Amino acid sequence: MRNPLSGENSTMHEDFVDLRPLAFRAMAAAGFATHPASDVQNEMQAVDENSVLTSEANAVQDLRDLLWSSIDNPESRDLDQVEFAKREVNGAIRLMVGIADVDAFVPKDSATDRFAHQNTTSIYTGIETFPMLPRRLSEAATSLLEGEERLAVVVDLLIEPDGAVQSSTVYRALVRNQAKLNYEEVGAWLEGHGDSLPEFERLPSLAEQVRLQDETAHRLLDLRQKAGALDFETIEASPIVVNGTVMDIRVNAKNRARSLIESFMIAANNTVAELMHTRGITSIQRVVRTPERWSRIVEIAAGLGETLPPTPDSRALSQFLVHQRAADPLHFPDLSLSVVKLLGAGEYTVVNKGAVEEGHFGLAVLGYTHSTAPNRRYADLVIQRLLKSTTASAPPPYTESELTEIATHCNERATAARKVERRMRKAAAAVLLHRRIGDVFDALVTGASNKGTYVRLLNPPAEGRVLRNEAGLDVGERVRVRLLGANPENGFIDFEAL
Repeated sequence: MRNPLSGENSTMHEDFVDLRPLAFRAMAAAGFATHPASDVQNEMQAVDENSVLTSEANAVQDLRDLLWSSIDNPESRDLDQVEFAKREVNGAIRLMVGIADVDAFVPKDSATDRFAHQNTTSIYTGIETFPMLPRRLSEAATSLLEGEERLAVVVDLLIEPDGAVQSSTVYRALVRNQAKLNYEEVGAWLEGHGDSLPEFERLPSLAEQVRLQDETAHRLLDLRQKAGALDFETIEASPIVVNGTVMDIRVNAKNRARSLIESFMIAANNTVAELMHTRGITSIQRVVRTPERWSRIVEIAAGLGETLPPTPDSRALSQFLVHQRAADPLHFPDLSLSVVKLLGAGEYTVVNKGAVEEGHFGLAVLGYTHSTAPNRRYADLVIQRLLKSTTASAPPPYTESELTEIATHCNERATAARKVERRMRKAAAAVLLHRRIGDVFDALVTGASNKGTYVRLLNPPAEGRVLRNEAGLDVGERVRVRLLGANPENGFIDFEAL
């Protein structure tokens, strides 16, 4: 039985706590491989980027001269996408999303492919990163690094002024990322409270290019919101670790740069899903079904003076969120988190030839897949292989039964990965909170079921379980809680409701 005072008698001390061994133990306990096996390492030693580029040069378009750029976290090395936009006649904008051609370096059924299939995803604990692919690939040969020539699969879209996609094509190309930008700097600049970027001085046309990309993203977002897409602003917290020591918990707030990339990825993933569906290719799609706890979302809206229909309606929910963002921007991230929890997680499912697509409730799109992060997610690598085969008029590389196994395995591993990442975030938060036993905090209820009641503190944004006085609490409620215990070793942060 769980000890409600798990942190009070902990062996935690004031001195340094190394959480890296805990991260490795958490990975192993969840069934993840933490190091590539010898056969994978042998394949990595044989990787020759120049040989692959030379062999593919005549089969792909040469787009190296375009002003490609990427926007990601400053520390990211596993870059999956680059973007380029061009204004066309009649007000249309041509958007090109280049996706790392990982398949060119990771043949199906190779040792590296089997290693990627085992984990199915890169896992970011904040303490240690466990890449799905060996770093020799994901942070080098298949990463769209600044200044490097790389193979890519390009999703090419013509966007009308109203955000509609007039036409789309997919093809392979050779690209060069001319500027690796980061979310915070680009977001601040677009929002008018940040300095000009050094990259803009080096590449005089880049500022105009980023502005055009921002305009394109707004077109796409406006159309999706009219269709009922949900625009959330959840708080993403990750530990700040310096020389192995947890110093703080960083909140990655949504900004215009993050929204820009999100819109481009949604457009690309929707296009890829629809392309394969219209061509009758059995594939894996990403589905978020109608929320089971809609009634609780209706209750939350009523508590804020708004009325939602009794049956799930994405357009009505979208308008409710828009109103609340404007009315109470300070607390909108908390509302977003509550609604996200009640909508439930997405899952991979196989869509057969001629089958009706279930769609993605939160994005208000009918067909949706994961195709834009093949360095980080195995489903994206599988989709890339399917996409390349269909555009080349070649036989599909997977049978329906193989795709079903992959989808099921990816769903199971995604759940396990979220648990590992959540455990390590809690372990890092416990390091910061262990001196504050008995303190009282404002919190938001993020989970309430027979598995337990969970809250997230407003400051610092740490999550934990309510072990006393939790009866009657439900998702979305504000509550005052007292910290009972904080134990980094087991990831327990325990509270009582007041």
